[in-house]
Amino acid sequence: MITLPVSDGTEYRVNPSKIIALGLNYHAHIQESESVRVQGFTKDIPSEPILFAKTPNSLVGPNEEIVIPAILASYDFEIPRTDHEGELAFIIGRDCSHIEPEDAYDYIYGYTCMNDISQRNIQNSDRSGWFRGKSFDTFAPIGPRIVLQKDLGDPQALAIECRVNGEVRQSGNTASMIFGIAETLSFISKNFSLLAGDIVLTGTPSGVGPLQQGDVVEVEVEKIGILSNPVRDARLK
Repeated sequence: MITLPVSDGTEYRVNPSKIIALGLNYHAHIQESESVRVQGFTKDIPSEPILFAKTPNSLVGPNEEIVIPAILASYDFEIPRTDHEGELAFIIGRDCSHIEPEDAYDYIYGYTCMNDISQRNIQNSDRSGWFRGKSFDTFAPIGPRIVLQKDLGDPQALAIECRVNGEVRQSGNTASMIFGIAETLSFISKNFSLLAGDIVLTGTPSGVGPLQQGDVVEVEVEKIGILSNPVRDARLK
């Protein structure tokens, strides 16, 4: 069970029925399509939010291990690649369906940092899409705290940075999202109902890159804090 501190001094138990994430939501990240080489990842600007799911088993808290899965040893990938993706995430505060963008913030409990860990080889090769490559155990670190909607200010003006072993890999700002938070939440709610506690990841800036045994990856979002997790490769003894 993951329990995170909240900006009002309380604690919050992270227990979503589902985790919904956005793909290709920053212009600069789209330009990385050639290096990332994932199916469906092109330089075309999406006409509507690109949604995919991560399963709740992928959640881990601050300072817990990100584990590169042992099953990768059974594949003949020339260059196995498991990437970090630092993101702003928000948590649904109450059940909602078919809401309009102007009402969206009324349904958000608060915001936190997340790392959308992605196994690129699986993500690219699975005929069913991105599901498995995004949902291995430990592939959704979250934390270090939740900042309530009323305490955060403008969520569309936050700096995001991702560092590996202290080196900056990603640096961006939520102002650069293609689809903003209100538009995204409205779109999701018109496709399927969201329940209180569900989590939405809002996309990652450019600079995604591989992780390996012994790395420490940090995701920092302005006004929220730093989410830090060590990396362990389960293929290594």
